[in-house]
Amino acid sequence: MVINQQIYNVKGLQYIIRSADTSDAHELSHLRVQLDGETENLDREPGEGYMDESYFKKLIQRDTESKRNLFLVASVHNEIVGFSRCEGNELKRLAHKVEFGVCIAKEYWGYGIGKGFLQQSILWAESASMKKMTLNVLETNKKAIDLYEKFGFEVEGVLKNDKVLSDGKYYSTVVMGRFKE
Repeated sequence: MVINQQIYNVKGLQYIIRSADTSDAHELSHLRVQLDGETENLDREPGEGYMDESYFKKLIQRDTESKRNLFLVASVHNEIVGFSRCEGNELKRLAHKVEFGVCIAKEYWGYGIGKGFLQQSILWAESASMKKMTLNVLETNKKAIDLYEKFGFEVEGVLKNDKVLSDGKYYSTVVMGRFKE
């Protein structure tokens, strides 16, 4: 699915949130590796689960053509600094929901980009008649959990000792959902 781009001005930074285009694939492939190395809030270590340009092109094309998927990017001065996806399911029993995921370059944390992605994704999900959005978040990512709760997400469960981080300790994953009747 494709949305209209939105321009944001936060703390002196102007950025655009728009639907991804296949021309973004090369930049997204490199950005994903960078982002994996900037935080332990994501599932991957740097270089794991590498997605090359052709993979991103296919993913963007599929998401653009699907009524159940949404792929957004945020750009500053025509440089992509983050992306989010909502991925739905074709199975009838699961067709009412989408899973939301987001990642943003550390340099741009605190400018409301995650909030913008979430706002646009919720608007899209509601216009696409999706009844539920789900997401997973590391228990230590309190800022993200607080943001999700402000947008109506509730904790649905906890996957205990779900991930082992660089300190060798195990951390839980918080499963959250937002249901719209």
